[in-house]
Amino acid sequence: MVSFRPRLALASLSGEADADWARAGATYAGAAFLGGIALDDASRAAARDLVERDRAEFLPPDPLAFVDDQLAALTDVPIQPAFNVRSATPGPVVEAARICRDRDALLEINAHCRQNELCAVGCGETLLADADRLQRYVEQASATGATVGVKVRTEVPGVDLAALACDLEDAGGTFVHVDAMDSESVIADVVSTTDLFVIANNGVRDEPTVREYVEYGADAVSVGRPSDNPVVLERVRDAVDRHLGVEATR
Repeated sequence: MVSFRPRLALASLSGEADADWARAGATYAGAAFLGGIALDDASRAAARDLVERDRAEFLPPDPLAFVDDQLAALTDVPIQPAFNVRSATPGPVVEAARICRDRDALLEINAHCRQNELCAVGCGETLLADADRLQRYVEQASATGATVGVKVRTEVPGVDLAALACDLEDAGGTFVHVDAMDSESVIADVVSTTDLFVIANNGVRDEPTVREYVEYGADAVSVGRPSDNPVVLERVRDAVDRHLGVEATR
């Protein structure tokens, strides 16, 4: 079960979303998705290629130890921790799930990133079009007892997100984090077809954007790029308190 208050999350930013970032945002947010972190050899090679073209990435010597250390650093922080992970193979995802379980953190499988380097090795949004493989990731990770969800994006050709969300729920998923792009109404489709906890992402900056996602049925919203901007976070937090306060239920 996913439950955090306030229902505002900080969305992962590759190479930036670490424990210090989560601690800084804890005044405003109820959850923080650290990462993304590349776990296996293929995803790490892709991340190194991204660094070569000046993209920030986490590339610690031992990614699983990094997950554990970062979560341990948040033990005394009043925020629900979570980790966004990438892998071309399921084994490291399962190991990360065990760490998240033991640290009372959420595990978020990345089926969202669209950089060519990651997609070429089978990570990121390529998983959206490979529903069977994504289901296996969710099923195996959930079997550890961890609370597992998936970060997804809209507007991927041939992908019915509402149908996919049902498959993820059947596989043991608990939440879905939707980058709505310019298709905000997809949130309503996912909400109407599953009992997943739905976190809406993309363009969350103020009261109107929070209200729109709430009207589509989102259980929570998340802030991405401005997640280190206290002015934006305070504005969004005020809107979340109004529209997704303690009395809000779905």
